[in-house]
Amino acid sequence: MTDIATIVQAVANSVPAAEAAATAINVAPIGKGLVYGLAAAGCGAGIGLVAAAAINGTARQPEQKGTLQTMMFLGIGFIEALALIGLVAIFLI
Repeated sequence: MTDIATIVQAVANSVPAAEAAATAINVAPIGKGLVYGLAAAGCGAGIGLVAAAAINGTARQPEQKGTLQTMMFLGIGFIEALALIGLVAIFLI
């Protein structure tokens, strides 16, 4: 039967080799792309919800079209600003 110290020593000796193998592959661009892709998908869903709510409100009260349209464009602008902040953050990281 093997000794516990031998097993611990074998694991400790294999860790630096695993770290060297992990750092040899640069996965940061893949991670950045995935993160921004998810952020953009979230912003797209938010814009869709804002537009749907504006269409629903216009259908219910056509006389409020101007107000609803203004609020919709403001909401879309704020959501797009979040997407642009995410894009800038990728270049800063």
